[in-house]
Amino acid sequence: MNFEFSDDQKLLREQASRYLADNCPPAAVRTILEGDAAYDAKLWTGVGEMGWTAACIPEEFGGLGLSYVELCVIAEELGRVAAPIPFSSSVYLATEALLMAGSKDQKESWLPKLASGEAIGAFALAETAGRPSVDYLKTCASDNSAETALTGSKIAVADGDVADFAVVVAASDASAPGDGANWYLVELDQPGVARKPIETFDPTRSHAQIEFKGAAAQRLGNAGEGWRLTERLLDRAAVLFAWEQVGGADAALEMAKEYALGRYAFGRAIASYQAIKHKLANAYIKNTLARSNCYYGAWALNADSEELPLAAATARVAAIQACNFAAKENIQTHGGMGFTWEFDCQFYYRRAKLLSVNIGSEAFWQDRLMHAVERRDAA
Repeated sequence: MNFEFSDDQKLLREQASRYLADNCPPAAVRTILEGDAAYDAKLWTGVGEMGWTAACIPEEFGGLGLSYVELCVIAEELGRVAAPIPFSSSVYLATEALLMAGSKDQKESWLPKLASGEAIGAFALAETAGRPSVDYLKTCASDNSAETALTGSKIAVADGDVADFAVVVAASDASAPGDGANWYLVELDQPGVARKPIETFDPTRSHAQIEFKGAAAQRLGNAGEGWRLTERLLDRAAVLFAWEQVGGADAALEMAKEYALGRYAFGRAIASYQAIKHKLANAYIKNTLARSNCYYGAWALNADSEELPLAAATARVAAIQACNFAAKENIQTHGGMGFTWEFDCQFYYRRAKLLSVNIGSEAFWQDRLMHAVERRDAA
């Protein structure tokens, strides 16, 4: 089976690469890193105008109706430049959640705004440190004849400080049937919501703690299916995050290679020394293996295959390892200067560390990979 991108998809990649080279140079990333802005608003507007935020949204809701393979292409190029925009939160998570479980009215209300980039979405899951689990959910909703009121707290919500709405995973009533969780759509600009920006290792991607105090909410999807939906959404988002990580890993390796070719020590380029060659060769191997697994993930996502849980976990674990390794070795190759603020190596190191835990750590995805293999073997 050929998983390689088609000619049209390669053309999309070239167009995306040129656009980002012009509109998201390292100086633009540094501006967000060193400034007070939560994200690059000009780049976000441009990405919306390019139609990237609308890629997989059906045409009836203002989208382009493209396949998920095209979205994987875009994700890779955004990762390659460490783009400081809320793309993953709004597109991989919030948009996907609406497509999966939204009612017709909810889709008509939000998808056109998400497609144009007018609205930003977020996904609020974590309430405590550790692996995501339905057992840790304390956020809950009380329903009455008038409205649904949501109460609780979510920590480290990616782009939660700038999002217009969030899809919130909340505990369902213990006596209610189902898997113990519900999804709710909550507009964040209302009196019942308090947001507090929090510092993370990568300031180019903002995060917030969100407190819900009787916030008005709409149920998203069927009652008692929240955790099943969450696991399905995480599998779908994992493939897209993996492609973004592969893009970052390739960029970090390229940066290390270019520096090694141009840096001379004892009359020779340091790239000619075996110690440097082996480091870069190991990074190349990890990147290539991760890319191979990402192709598998892209196929499974686009085909909505039963193999998606296995493909997503495989791609996610491989991409975490490749991205972390390439970002670390990029700094090591640059030597002492690689640790300084003036060098751009930090962009990929910060982003690699953030993406490695954004929707669950490597250990979490290793467990999911193991369970997916066990289910496949049992079948």
